[in-house]
Amino acid sequence: MHQNKHQNKHKQHVPVLLNEVLRYLDPRKGESYLDLTAGYGGHASAVLARTGSLTTATLVDRDSEAIKVLREKFPDGVDLRQQDFLTASRELLSEGRQFELILADLGVSSPHLNEGTRGFAIRQDTPLDMRMDQSQALTAETIVNTYSQAQLVDLLRRYGEEPKAGQIAALIVANRPLRRTGELAALAVKAWPGHRRVHPATRTFQALRIAVNDELAQLEQSLPLWLRLLAPNGRIAVISFHSLEDRLVKQALQAASGERYDAELRLLTRRPVTPEPAELVFNPRARSAKLRAAVKINKKGNS
Repeated sequence: MHQNKHQNKHKQHVPVLLNEVLRYLDPRKGESYLDLTAGYGGHASAVLARTGSLTTATLVDRDSEAIKVLREKFPDGVDLRQQDFLTASRELLSEGRQFELILADLGVSSPHLNEGTRGFAIRQDTPLDMRMDQSQALTAETIVNTYSQAQLVDLLRRYGEEPKAGQIAALIVANRPLRRTGELAALAVKAWPGHRRVHPATRTFQALRIAVNDELAQLEQSLPLWLRLLAPNGRIAVISFHSLEDRLVKQALQAASGERYDAELRLLTRRPVTPEPAELVFNPRARSAKLRAAVKINKKGNS
């Protein structure tokens, strides 16, 4: 029964931009693969079906639930690591590893959003948690109940790009303690009267999730490491879901590419690749996804 719960749950997760990932990574027989956010194994299954090389694959996820599912999916051969991608990247570099294929899908997986206990879902009333790694101490509840109003304003502006950060922060402080996502979502609705296509709390929840999981700092420190983990002629693809992430990815890839003699990368995407309309029909969560990809120049030969 326990196993079926995991299997049913990961069936809900549709990998975003899967055709595009396969097009730009272009996996070939025997190539080594690093998935830095393996989640429930959607992208990994498709890539590994093409490489046929489980023993050279490393799948990373900070979430213990995801690791359980990955263990069921890939019972032998694959190197599974329950770590955040920055820790894993540092470790793999210290081991002298390199990979021909690297993927990072920075989105929160559908099971996280659907699962009541995790606090990612705006439209479900659940505890204010939002931790991807359930063993860490900091939760969204801690932030909303202990940060000063000025700190909350800064967090909502910086990580949520929320125009009404001041109003929402004031409402949070006036209504503390907050324990549930429903309570927080209702405050954002108060600040944004009138219904919209996108829920008024979306930016607030994004800001808290980024803060709880230290997402932007992790990404900024990880990007240069990923380029070092990429083998000559290797391909890297990164999928981001909001402008703050996409900007970091774009800057890192552009800084390492270009027409300079010492360029490390050749960009495979001049501008971010977004989902086809057909994908959005069956996976509306993909609407904000953007993929950027590059290939590492082989200094000894051609890239």
